[in-house]
Amino acid sequence: MAEFKGIPWPYDRIEIIADAIVHGVGIVFALVGATALIFYATVWASSGDLAAAWIYGIGLVLTLSISFTYNIWPVSRTKWILRRFDHSSIFILIAATYTPFLQRGASDPYILAVLIGIWLAAIGGIVLKCAFPGRYDRLAIVLYLAMGWAGVVVAGPIASHIPFASLLLIVIGGVIYSLGVIFHVWEKLRFQNAIWHGFVVTAAAVHYSAVVACLSVQPVV
Repeated sequence: MAEFKGIPWPYDRIEIIADAIVHGVGIVFALVGATALIFYATVWASSGDLAAAWIYGIGLVLTLSISFTYNIWPVSRTKWILRRFDHSSIFILIAATYTPFLQRGASDPYILAVLIGIWLAAIGGIVLKCAFPGRYDRLAIVLYLAMGWAGVVVAGPIASHIPFASLLLIVIGGVIYSLGVIFHVWEKLRFQNAIWHGFVVTAAAVHYSAVVACLSVQPVV
């Protein structure tokens, strides 16, 4: 087991390769999917949808790329710096994923407040991870889950602005992410990291489908 300044990295070479493969599949999907989504929004969607597509696409690609880099990087000081970016990028992905849906109802002050609140929570989470690396990890997981399920409080109002298919896919993706957390904290399980990231990539694919479904329907005026 490799370690840096007493901090262990409990994955062997085979586990790291498996995790890299999962990340590679996710990054290819993200790059192709984000490009197609932005192109579609440029041609067919409103300016608000286009801006949201850019935010979502960049957040998705950035998060998977940072995670890939961090997880394959050799154990060193640089790796533990990358860890801050990796854990911080999760907050960005959650907020970026909410953006295409909530911007549809941004004319409603309540929905707009939720959108702003989610991004403020993301900023707070990033500060937590960067200012206190390796500390408050359990608190961060609670914050991830709280942000992920924050959409429940706005499900009613937003339902009139996005298609039912998107709502259903959002919930399914959220369930997959939440189930994946079980493996994220199950550190003694072999291939635990690869399995966790498999859940992440799968949930991201489901949420991508939700975004596509949302942008395929003209917004309610």
